[in-house]
Amino acid sequence: MDRIDTVRLASFSVAADAGAPRASAPWGASAEAPSAGVPADKPAGRMDIVFIENFIGQTIIGIDSSELHVPQPVRMNLAIGVPAIRACATDRIEDTINYAAVRAALHALLESHGVRLLEALAEAVARLLINDFGAHWVRVALAKPAKFDDVAAVGVQIERQRSDMPKAANAQGGPADYASLGEGLIPN
Repeated sequence: MDRIDTVRLASFSVAADAGAPRASAPWGASAEAPSAGVPADKPAGRMDIVFIENFIGQTIIGIDSSELHVPQPVRMNLAIGVPAIRACATDRIEDTINYAAVRAALHALLESHGVRLLEALAEAVARLLINDFGAHWVRVALAKPAKFDDVAAVGVQIERQRSDMPKAANAQGGPADYASLGEGLIPN
């Protein structure tokens, strides 16, 4: 985390300890977002941040013809917000965000994403962290460190929270649910 993140996180913790309303939480973090094992009608408490700094992966991304055929490096910095990480008390990997699993999922995403813009890739990373890893809030910073000779990097930074993610069609009883209702019942 950089100095700004550290200052924001410190002020966030002080506000939470003082009983301040959670709506004033930085980064748009949800005040009432339940954590695993916490009933939805109870406030989640503090927002803890799991982070991954300077993840470097190779992917094909860009709009220039020179970028569309050869993988290039992209650098990611991730901040993954979850209410009160239970692993602080239990010391169990199942009670937190597993860095190794996130890393593997990021490598798989970089191999298969099919988007051209860093903005779209950042959105895919945010969706992955929220939907597959249970994050309540994420900050995703993506950069191309080798894009131009005269700048260190170009990129984008986005923040998303669980409530920003659209509900999947099959989670609302869409066609994907009905298509598989009788699947496997009739022998071939």
